[in-house]
Amino acid sequence: MRTLKNKVAYITGGSKGIGYGIAKSLLEAGMKVAISGRNLEDLQRAAQGLGSEEDLLPIASDVTNPKDEEGAVTKILEKWGQLDVVLANAGVGIFAPVDKLSTTDWQQMIETNLNGVFYTLKASVEALKKSKGYYITLASLAGTNFFPNGSGYNASKFGVVGFTQAAMLDLRPYDIKVSTIMPGSVATYFNENEPSEKDAWKIQPEDIGELVLDLLRMNPRTLPSKIEVRPTRPDKK
Repeated sequence: MRTLKNKVAYITGGSKGIGYGIAKSLLEAGMKVAISGRNLEDLQRAAQGLGSEEDLLPIASDVTNPKDEEGAVTKILEKWGQLDVVLANAGVGIFAPVDKLSTTDWQQMIETNLNGVFYTLKASVEALKKSKGYYITLASLAGTNFFPNGSGYNASKFGVVGFTQAAMLDLRPYDIKVSTIMPGSVATYFNENEPSEKDAWKIQPEDIGELVLDLLRMNPRTLPSKIEVRPTRPDKK
């Protein structure tokens, strides 16, 4: 996949933050990109900032609903006839001590962060077999480092890392590459943050976009299956 022009990517949670940054990078590299999220108006606003209608497809889809993800992949194949790259990026974080964390909040994180990556892969895997494509999950350093108030989020992200590594082994015989990216602090809207100059020390969404491009352009004999990425100077926050 070292030639990316006209390759087709699907990014969940693509209306803002990391998903938006990745979409921008892939479009600039000549790819066709579908972005999904639960709110179509948010996706349409994102599309206005991203550019070409011909190369961009906003799709309303909730990753916690397998039928939604199947429908999203169907729309992509109807429009472009192929699917080469899938980025399971949609995620949510709710932080509280384990004795205060509600069952609703727990279920929301597991459904979105963990079940969602499975539903997205399940919906797209046959198309990826045909294209010998690439499946990438966006996990977190929270998928290997636990912390107070993070029981639900840690559980979901530890699960994403384990799921992705096992899926990598299952899908290698089909020439599908599988990786998980584990960012530290990123300047996004996550957990009700409003990105501003105070976030200049953090990883920026476009940095993750550049990382994805590096993965896609890498010689196919080499697979970075688990990538940890963190701010260079967190002491500057």
